[in-house]
Amino acid sequence: MPAIPAANSLSRRDAAALLHPYSDAVANEAEGALVITEGDGVFVRDEAGKEYIEGMAGLWCVTLGFGERRLAEAASRQMRRLAFYHGFNGKSHEPQIALAEKLLAIAPAPMSKVFFANSGSEAVDTAIKLVWYRSNALGKPGKKKIVGRIRGYHGVTIAAASVTGQPMNHRGFDLPYGDRFVHAACPHFAREAAPGESEEDFATRMADRLDALIEREGAETVAAFFAEPVMGAGGIILPPASYFEKVQQVLARHDVLFLADEVICGFGRTGNMWGSQTYGLRPDMITCAKGLSSGYLPISALLVSEDVFRPIAGQTHEYGTLGHGFTYGGHPVPAAVALETLKIYGEIDIVARARAIAPAMQDGIRAFADHPLAGEVAGVGALAVCELVDPGTGAPFAPARRVGPKLVARAQEHGLIVRALGDRIGFSPPLVIAEAEIAEMYARFGRALDDTLRGLDEAG
Repeated sequence: MPAIPAANSLSRRDAAALLHPYSDAVANEAEGALVITEGDGVFVRDEAGKEYIEGMAGLWCVTLGFGERRLAEAASRQMRRLAFYHGFNGKSHEPQIALAEKLLAIAPAPMSKVFFANSGSEAVDTAIKLVWYRSNALGKPGKKKIVGRIRGYHGVTIAAASVTGQPMNHRGFDLPYGDRFVHAACPHFAREAAPGESEEDFATRMADRLDALIEREGAETVAAFFAEPVMGAGGIILPPASYFEKVQQVLARHDVLFLADEVICGFGRTGNMWGSQTYGLRPDMITCAKGLSSGYLPISALLVSEDVFRPIAGQTHEYGTLGHGFTYGGHPVPAAVALETLKIYGEIDIVARARAIAPAMQDGIRAFADHPLAGEVAGVGALAVCELVDPGTGAPFAPARRVGPKLVARAQEHGLIVRALGDRIGFSPPLVIAEAEIAEMYARFGRALDDTLRGLDEAG
């Protein structure tokens, strides 16, 4: 075993001890990590005391910002009262009951039951298993295929990563797993539309391609379609006008369930409580996480409609049990924190707050439209994206040039944390961000953009 380097910094200790997600492990060993030690509002500080604007709310999740004392106090109160209990074998506790009732009350479509897990990936895996379980209960053992979308993102567990449509989540992992996962086209109008094609016509073509995919696979074999209202990790890709209206008509025609993955879009991010409300979705199932607890503790939920639940319930009665669950699913402490989070959302009117900052978010990102490095600039609510393109041709950079990660590194030098989604730079700050802080966030981004352009010029 290699010797651990001298503990003269947390970064050196990190390099010796951790295998990081979504990271180059060799580079991490050589360079160490950016170690964050504290946070307050929209700002975080590293081990050297340098301050950054957290332009991604951590991982799209710290909706209420850092240092919200009420959430810490809610966790402390619940831990002193009942530090753990579970939902197995007909057991329960008050926090998960109250949270389930609250989620059903605010759901964007009629839902019947809530199943709790610990992450968005677990919620998606649970949805896939329940889709298969339901098909068996209905006497349709061949109706098992799950349709995702190219560039869609639904998590990293085996089934969730299989419905995800991103090569980096498949490469080296032998995924997608089996032949039950297929992928529809990515509805990225800015990059995939034909010359002169309108958004409406593009949406029609995408829906027609989905229809053809289901017909080709056999409608009797296709069970569900999974989609994010706005593609998040795939690059903050907004659906074209009328896309979901037309897609849902296709799904209804073929008796295919629709799962709305609200892990990123839920709880105000798009200017409504749910992305489903922003884009007129009528899902049969909904997954949520991240903003459910403002990221303070791990918790996720799967909401299912009565039409999904009832056949499953009958099958559990026949078998005597539902053979699925997580030790920490519905844990009383995260559930209590989620309840307090939702209470704060109501008190401060999180949706109104998201709508209030949306003009600054969207005007701010569109101000970069004329920058030589900027391609598509877009967004909705408190989500925004700036695509980096070759300044000479306007074409995407070759992935091997890693221009997006280079810009992220420049941004960190200027005190801004953002995320490179390939060469699409994403913004998803805490919803409590002030307009002056949004202006400063984009000012720091502008400096990083200029630095990146100079670096490309110097490199030829």
